[in-house]
Amino acid sequence: MIDILNTLDTNVFLFLNGIHSAFFDGFMYVFSDKWVWVPFYCALLYVIIVNWKKQSLWIILSLVVCIVLADQISSGIIKNLVERPRPTHNPALEGMVHIVNGYRGGMYGFVSSHAANAFGLALFCSLLFRRKIYSIMLFVWAALTAYSRIYLGVHYPFDIVGGTLVGVFSALLCYAVLKYFYSKKSYSLELDKGGNQTTTKGFLYQVRIYLPLWILLATVVGIVLSSILAL
Repeated sequence: MIDILNTLDTNVFLFLNGIHSAFFDGFMYVFSDKWVWVPFYCALLYVIIVNWKKQSLWIILSLVVCIVLADQISSGIIKNLVERPRPTHNPALEGMVHIVNGYRGGMYGFVSSHAANAFGLALFCSLLFRRKIYSIMLFVWAALTAYSRIYLGVHYPFDIVGGTLVGVFSALLCYAVLKYFYSKKSYSLELDKGGNQTTTKGFLYQVRIYLPLWILLATVVGIVLSSILAL
C-alpha cells in the first residue's frame, strides 16, 4: 500500500513539476520566499492591534504560537522522524526534477513547513476576522504558497497535504484556546463593523481593516512585474 501511494505521489509530482515556464520560474521562486511577505504580516498585526487594542496581545501571542507550533511539528518533529528525502535529493529522480535557480532545499521534505505555516496563518486569521473576502484571499495565498513548493521541486504533493493538516490542527487548537480564554475574561473576539460605511470615518475604517489584503495584492503585482522584467 505504501509503495502504491509513493508511486502515485511521485507521478503526480512529476506531472505538476513538469508544467513550467520562464515566467513562472521567477514568479514561484519569489512567491515561495517568506521574507517577501513581511509587509503583509506586519499589516495583519497592525489590524489586530488597531481593532482589539490592549486585548490584541493575547491574539498576537496565539497567532505566534500557532505558527511556531506548525513549524516545529513539521520541521522539528515529523521531518526528522520520517526522513523522507525531497524530490531534489532523490537519486531515482535525478535529471527528472525541474529545479529553479539551483534551489534544492534541505534533505528531508515530509511534511512541508511552508504549507503548515501558510495554512495555519490562513485558518487562524479566517476564524479571527470572519469575513468572506479575508478567507478567500488568505486560502488562495496559502494554496499558491504550497503549490510553489511542488513547482520548485522541493516537495511531493503528499508533503503538502501533510503540512496542510499540521497547519489546520495548529490553527484550530490555538484559536480554541484563545476563544476559551476570552470567554473566561468576557472579552470579545468579534471584529468591529466600523460604523456606517457611507461616512468618511466608516469608509476610512473599512480601508484600514482591509489593508493587509491590499498589501497582499500589491505584493503579488510586484512579483508579477519583477518576473516579467526578468525574462
